[in-house]
Amino acid sequence: MLVRQSLFQSVLDRLDTEEEISEEEEAAHRIRGLNVSFVATVLGGETPAAQRPDEAYRDNLGDPIIEPPPEPEPAPKEPELPVMPEHLARTSREEVASELAITSDHTREALQEKRRSFAKANHPDGVDAAFREQATARMTLANQLIDEAIRRLKR
Repeated sequence: MLVRQSLFQSVLDRLDTEEEISEEEEAAHRIRGLNVSFVATVLGGETPAAQRPDEAYRDNLGDPIIEPPPEPEPAPKEPELPVMPEHLARTSREEVASELAITSDHTREALQEKRRSFAKANHPDGVDAAFREQATARMTLANQLIDEAIRRLKR
């Protein structure tokens, strides 16, 4: 600190000297002529086509890349009509009852298990859309028969 200078003025002087030093250091580390970008240009100012990454990669391979010809698409096949399972044709109450084979000896748990196993094979969501009406009729009858058997158990 110089005599007869305020503290503020001495700080400003010090900052000025540091700024001059840093400018000299920057100039020493700079390489003349490299203040432009590293993008290569050809005469006329156009960028080369090899600047695209995919083209540069192919240029370095040497041999041209030959893509195989596309495979011909197979001829469209006629959609096969779904075949209705045989059990979906049995939609009468007697036929569904004979499939369930409910007896008075069955417990509530056994009847619920019959309902689940019947639903696995006959639920409308598990069959083709063309046969959902038959599956719905079968499930409705099966649920009615099982519900009646459970009500009889309560008596």
